[in-house]
Amino acid sequence: MARLCEGRIVIVTGAGRGIGKAHALEFARHGAKVVVNDIGANVDGSGSSDGPAGEVVDEIRAMGGEAVVNGDDVSDWEGAQRLINTAVDTFGGLDVLVNNAGILRDRMLVNMTDAEWDAVIRVHLRGTFAPARWAANYWRERSKEGLANNARIINTSSASGIYGNVGQSNYGAAKAGIASFSIILSQELARYGVTVNAIAPAALTRMTENLGFAPQDNDPAKFDSFAPENVSPLVVYLGSEQSAPITGRVFDIVGGHIDVAEGWHAGPSINKDDRWTVEELSELIPDLVEKAAKNADMSGRISK
Repeated sequence: MARLCEGRIVIVTGAGRGIGKAHALEFARHGAKVVVNDIGANVDGSGSSDGPAGEVVDEIRAMGGEAVVNGDDVSDWEGAQRLINTAVDTFGGLDVLVNNAGILRDRMLVNMTDAEWDAVIRVHLRGTFAPARWAANYWRERSKEGLANNARIINTSSASGIYGNVGQSNYGAAKAGIASFSIILSQELARYGVTVNAIAPAALTRMTENLGFAPQDNDPAKFDSFAPENVSPLVVYLGSEQSAPITGRVFDIVGGHIDVAEGWHAGPSINKDDRWTVEELSELIPDLVEKAAKNADMSGRISK
């Protein structure tokens, strides 16, 4: 088997279970040295345990790979810096940051509390920003020293964010922010030899078991399109040196299906060289909207 990430140093956040665990193991299979970050929290972010991350590290070492546990909270400013330092101090550098950690506090807006909103935004959005900021600082300093980077940031968005899902306004807002954040970072960090992409995965994990995801067949010999492991080959490829030309993209992935999510772009338009009146717009806007493509559904498809 070709090992696409031989010797590369990788951080995966939220890597104790689910998709993050699958990423960590797949990177290790491809020769990467992995920092397995996880605080061992429940789905809603409560509690903590170093058990899950330690088990993943043990599994990587059992296959002959190199890995270390990091238990810092990625949404904590100093914790995020310690996370980056763990890679640099343990393995001598950093090549890939995979921001995967997340929680859920699903609620319809009319019932959502400010605490439920803040907790989800903090873990997903701040928990992507903070590690990315410290990683970018590390790569910028290397660049200033005349050292070349071939580095990667891979963020985790969601169909809930880029397409929308009822009952997940907090989660969706964070995930939409992560998609935009990824596009902007791809423009800012290109000068330092860093690419930035995002994935919007669908898989059966603790976080999605109440959202209708389920194995399509109980036969273990058949392909399970919702297995978390299906997502990781794309992430490992994006973390490899071979993916250097690809940046600023968001990929939908479920099972064996991958597509490039095409972001906001200008559709039908009207223009005049003067200020519009409310009366004019009341005549023109309905027709303009009628000409525009409908919003995509959770599959990313636009119904006719």
